[in-house]
Amino acid sequence: MKVPMVDLTAGYPPIREEIESAVKKVFEKANFILGTQVTEFEQAFAKHNGAKYAVGVNSGTDALRLALLACGIKPGDEVITTPFTFIATSETISQTGAVPVFADIDPVTYTLSPESVEKKITSKTRAILPVHLYGMAAEMDKLIAIAKKHNLKIIEDTAQAFTGKYRLADGTWKYLGSIGDCGTFSFFPAKNLGAFGDAGAVLTNDDKIYEELKALRNHGSKVRYIHEIEGFNSRLDTVQAAILGVRLKYVEKWTEMRNTVAAKYAAALKGICITPVVPDNRRHSFNYYTIRFETKEQRDNAQKYLTEQGIANQIYYPIALHLQKAYAHLGGKRGDLPNAEKVQDTVFSLPMFPELTDEQIKIVTDAVKDSMAK
Repeated sequence: MKVPMVDLTAGYPPIREEIESAVKKVFEKANFILGTQVTEFEQAFAKHNGAKYAVGVNSGTDALRLALLACGIKPGDEVITTPFTFIATSETISQTGAVPVFADIDPVTYTLSPESVEKKITSKTRAILPVHLYGMAAEMDKLIAIAKKHNLKIIEDTAQAFTGKYRLADGTWKYLGSIGDCGTFSFFPAKNLGAFGDAGAVLTNDDKIYEELKALRNHGSKVRYIHEIEGFNSRLDTVQAAILGVRLKYVEKWTEMRNTVAAKYAAALKGICITPVVPDNRRHSFNYYTIRFETKEQRDNAQKYLTEQGIANQIYYPIALHLQKAYAHLGGKRGDLPNAEKVQDTVFSLPMFPELTDEQIKIVTDAVKDSMAK
């Protein structure tokens, strides 16, 4: 049996009528740009996350770009982030004219190491951009302390971690993306909350940042044809907002289903490979289920064997950003960030979606076990 990485058709039939009804209302009103459904979704999304404001934009990448600009990042500034992420995290820093500075990752959670961040701070540092990778929260308490000490902004890349949570030192549980100055989200179809195309959002509790975000997404305009700044065409499509508004009602259920799948994977693979470790103060959203091996050879053999069996898999991410040609000008080299380099060579991700069946889970985990015997 072939097992897909994600089955986007599996969750659609139960909510088909709601989706079609929501989209039909958009068509009937023909209010396709910043229609009422955009505002309704923004309000619902902000409320779900316990944030004051949400601003819908046209992609997770634009969410990062606009958040950086709204937080005042300028040419020549430095923003510290992880090298173990999708390039959208760093390229948006560069696109503001700032410089991405890569710090190492924690070898257990694969998220930004606060200790490494502290070593990278200079007089030009203006922000820290942690990525809640695969759905796992970065170590926010320590990052917040560093940011306060050095008067830095925190912009959370929550593209893979909607519904993930972190318990702060005071005991308060917070949704990821609602902790820093801004939280950015992707609603790419394969995400925990997926649209039927590109879409994204930014969360903030700051009034000034909120107003700046609204202007930036709409050509720098708060009042039509009046432009105080230059901006972008980055509005959330009304049709996508209507779809997201329906799907938002089910996302907590889907996250619990993902966690159930993850628990079954972990039980079946115990002692076979390194499975995700979830600290007591974090709730994983399991956008991806990523396993790790002791050596690159074991990882490569397992991936090859699963592929031969028709089982989808993916390495997120095979070359850390500091080693990519796009960032050769920054002078990064092998050995600079050893944890990221070790992890990139030893991880890959298994199929993960809420409707994954026990039969599919067994096929996948049996294949991983069989690969280790070869």
